[in-house]
Amino acid sequence: MKRLLPLLLLLVLLCSCSQLETIPYCCPEQTPESFCDMQPCMEIGSTGIIIIQPTSTAIVYFLAGLTIWVGFYFLKIKEKHRSRYWWGIAMILGGVAAVLAGSSYQAFGYMLKCAGRETCIWTNWLEIIYNTLSVASFNAMLVAVSISCTKGTFRKILCGYAAVNSSVHLVVTMVGALLPNKFMISFELLVLFVGPTLLFFLALNLIRFIKYRDTMDLALLCTWVILFGTIIVYYAYMMAGITQDLWADGIWFSENDVLHVAMLAWTLYIPLVLAKRVRDAD
Repeated sequence: MKRLLPLLLLLVLLCSCSQLETIPYCCPEQTPESFCDMQPCMEIGSTGIIIIQPTSTAIVYFLAGLTIWVGFYFLKIKEKHRSRYWWGIAMILGGVAAVLAGSSYQAFGYMLKCAGRETCIWTNWLEIIYNTLSVASFNAMLVAVSISCTKGTFRKILCGYAAVNSSVHLVVTMVGALLPNKFMISFELLVLFVGPTLLFFLALNLIRFIKYRDTMDLALLCTWVILFGTIIVYYAYMMAGITQDLWADGIWFSENDVLHVAMLAWTLYIPLVLAKRVRDAD
């Protein structure tokens, strides 16, 4: 608890000193009225609380809850396997990140970015913490995979890289919030930090499966292929501009919904196929 206090004080200081509210929502710039013109908004009774993208909110919250459950499932079945413990940590971090993302990008996006303002702002601390936890989740997976698939010096290098990767992303993000700098607090930066790790996972487990024909490596390889395919489908759907056409017809299904539905399949695959195949290399 004593170690957490300085971190909490630092977070409070950063929140008070950050310049996030100076970054306007664009492009184009949005007012509270135009923000709800471009997407579904729903007021809860007469409370004045406006929820945006209600169906998308339900999907992402369900995904978040499922992901956190998978994390605790790994902790329950970990036995002597430290790799399962780190998988549990990774999934819990990812689930909490999904709650924050769903709260800001969907559910309470209007309240956080537009309510009471003349023009909407681009981001907030929920999204900053979402990015940080997502990177930490991926690096926890890297520790888990290193314990399952490597030994000795190579394992130490991978675990060290995971710690450095998370730390550097945190520092860059905090500096970006203080400056402020959009790229340094963006989802694109997150992709740059986790992309090489995903490619490493694909290469490592493909090579190991070809060499050892181990069912754990095959299950891990399928895990990364499904995740990589999910990302490709998300970007393909987004670049096709289908969301705007569907919203114009009153069908509230966006590229984020495509991502989250595909992530549901990925998240279910992990406890059903992968979990009990995960084991420590030694």
